[in-house]
Amino acid sequence: MKFGIAFKLGSLLALFGMLPVGLAGYSIYSSSREVLLQAAERDLLASVRVMGRNLDGNLHVIAQDAVMLSNGPRVQDLNSLSGPQQRQHVEDDLAQSFRAMLLTHPDYMQIRLISASDHGLEWVRLDRDGADLARVQDNDLQEKAHFAYTFETLRLAPGQVRVSPIVINHEQGAHSGLGKPTLHVSTPVADAAGKVFALVVINVDLDQLFMQLQADLPSQYQVYLSNRWGDLLVHPDPQRTFGFDRGRRFFLQNEFPEVAQLVDSAGPDSVISRDVEPQVQDRPVAAFVRLSSNAEVAEPFVVLGLGLPQSVVLAQASRAGSTIGHIALFFGLLAVVAAFLASRALIRPLRKMTDAVELFARERTITTLPERDDELGVLGNSFRSMKQEILNQLDDLTRSRAAFEHLARHDPLTNLPNRRMCFERLELALAAARRSGEPFALVFVDLDHFKAMNDEYGHRFGDQVLRAVAALLSSASGVPDSVSRLGGDEFVIFLQGTTEPKRVVTLLERLHKSFQLPLYIDGRRVQVHASMGVSRFPGDGEDIETLVQQADHAMYQAKSNGRNRYSLGEA
Repeated sequence: MKFGIAFKLGSLLALFGMLPVGLAGYSIYSSSREVLLQAAERDLLASVRVMGRNLDGNLHVIAQDAVMLSNGPRVQDLNSLSGPQQRQHVEDDLAQSFRAMLLTHPDYMQIRLISASDHGLEWVRLDRDGADLARVQDNDLQEKAHFAYTFETLRLAPGQVRVSPIVINHEQGAHSGLGKPTLHVSTPVADAAGKVFALVVINVDLDQLFMQLQADLPSQYQVYLSNRWGDLLVHPDPQRTFGFDRGRRFFLQNEFPEVAQLVDSAGPDSVISRDVEPQVQDRPVAAFVRLSSNAEVAEPFVVLGLGLPQSVVLAQASRAGSTIGHIALFFGLLAVVAAFLASRALIRPLRKMTDAVELFARERTITTLPERDDELGVLGNSFRSMKQEILNQLDDLTRSRAAFEHLARHDPLTNLPNRRMCFERLELALAAARRSGEPFALVFVDLDHFKAMNDEYGHRFGDQVLRAVAALLSSASGVPDSVSRLGGDEFVIFLQGTTEPKRVVTLLERLHKSFQLPLYIDGRRVQVHASMGVSRFPGDGEDIETLVQQADHAMYQAKSNGRNRYSLGEA
């Protein structure tokens, strides 16, 4: 189906009317998306830093509680008491203190006083057992000297606190703490002389601790925590946490590659992750910080993160995009209607002139043209006055056009396209390559020692050599129309659709081999060699002048390397 100029002009005007509206709408929508994502990144980073400070503050409170229990006067005197009744009375008082501490802190699962002697025997122990608190006594007390939180804490000075790595509690008899992620906060207990004789250990339930930290966060926020190696400790999917305890490790940096910088202790202390897990449609925007503690921590640092699904972040942008789309659609339709009305008003007199021109083309006569005072009227009057001149010159132009076109665009010696036609074709090839994204190659050929041959055998012989070389290049290239003569002994070959260097090298090898064969001119055997250089679009340049210069430079590089060879330049 053929479309008239009215339709094309209307479509063009409509396009120019709709394009700015669409581009503006898209720009606003894209900008709003980016602004929202950047704002979410800043908010997440600020929130996770606050959350990290709160976590550090909670650990500090736990450490203070442990130190407070260890510094109690009855505790420090316990080592000097020898009577069973006195010890029992002091232990009962300590048990009441431990009970009060457990009632105050629902995240504390267990508080113990462990002896430095007797293989780390527990002296006083209070456990959380569901909603109740249970004191473990007598034969149920266990020896804990083989646990790291015991022997490493006993090496500390009084007043120092040890925070253990976060692990799953597998200690038998731990009541509610059994099988839960646990943090051991411990401190040594010393007598009045400063001698360490026991330690206080507080078992903290990590789940309870993070429930308190997340209490003020909206439900769509996702919290992440890993140890120094990146093992997941807290994750929206509980099945991925503490994999090392089940024989399979899940790393935070596998899900968020940017976290690898935090796991490296020499890296930054915070990162932002946006484009993660491309196979998941609703990818989170997340911020992560590395948290270190001033306490005697068995874990040098942990990585804390906070994420938010992009769908939540971009919900407002989606609503704005819908509104922008409706506005753009309305104004776009308005532009289409206005464009087609304007095109019809403009094309009506042009259509009449078109009919007159068609009649003149068929019958060499002209009908009445529209009388107007604008440019279209001037055009009609000019057409009338030019009719006779056109009729007189039409035949002459027809006869001379073909010859003139050929002479203007071809080299009279070799009958190859000349410099003008070469550059016209190169411009067309460049425009097509820019539209399609398809590359092409340019080969610059220069004969070696041609001037000396010309001086020795004469210009007539040199002309015959040039004609022979032109035939050789046209034949060897496989595409005769792609060969042009720029002037003198310089030729150009261009190849469209050249996506691989291999094709260019194949052509160069074929040309090089052809130049190794002797030419027979006027019964005389003559050896003609050539140096060749190559440039490729877009690697060597974005315009014809640059491409020709690069090919010429590559050709001179071949000459400087000994002539009779080719060079691919720097591409």
